[in-house]
Amino acid sequence: MTYTVREIYYTLQGEGAQTGRPAVFLRFAGCNLWSGREKDRAGAVCNFCDTEFVGTSGPGGGKFDSGRQLAAAVSELWPGHSDGGEPGRGNPYVVCTGGEPLLQLDSEAIRSLHEAGFEIGVETNGTIRAPDGIDWLCVSPKAAATVVQTSGDELKLVYPQDEHEAQPENFAGLEFGHFFLQPLDNEAKEKNTRAAIEYCIAHPQWRLSLQTHKLIGIA
Repeated sequence: MTYTVREIYYTLQGEGAQTGRPAVFLRFAGCNLWSGREKDRAGAVCNFCDTEFVGTSGPGGGKFDSGRQLAAAVSELWPGHSDGGEPGRGNPYVVCTGGEPLLQLDSEAIRSLHEAGFEIGVETNGTIRAPDGIDWLCVSPKAAATVVQTSGDELKLVYPQDEHEAQPENFAGLEFGHFFLQPLDNEAKEKNTRAAIEYCIAHPQWRLSLQTHKLIGIA
């Protein structure tokens, strides 16, 4: 399989339960809920995405002909990387995201990343069942899209969404270890943040997730 990747970069995880953890972000190109083109946004299933996932022109982006080649590109960005392809000090962690990473992330890529010494995190919209071997699975439901991945480590819901679509009560009974509300980042961000705070206070199953990378000005 050829993997199409928008960008690969090293930073700190900014959201959810792994906030503050150093990680290589492996952003796959493409999504099944929006083309990524502004002309299609209004009619997309998910029309509030804030991420660029079209093409391969981002840092480290490109097409990779094998899982081993992909893992080597990820390894090169981890501090202490050696010429042998193994990551160095620390607890190597890669976040596979998109777009929708499960359109491309397969058993070969998972095996290769593990062989390179990485713990694998995935951020998915939950519309595709996750393959075996993922170490940390975060599902982020979007709009009216049907969630088929109903268990994992973390459910992170952008809030608020349309009252007839993705609401916290629709997911509270699913099998996740952590439940987060993350304020929708748009022109009403301050209002959305207050609404998320109030919901979490009233429903203590849920915790507030802030996009700390935006607050502190990192990628």
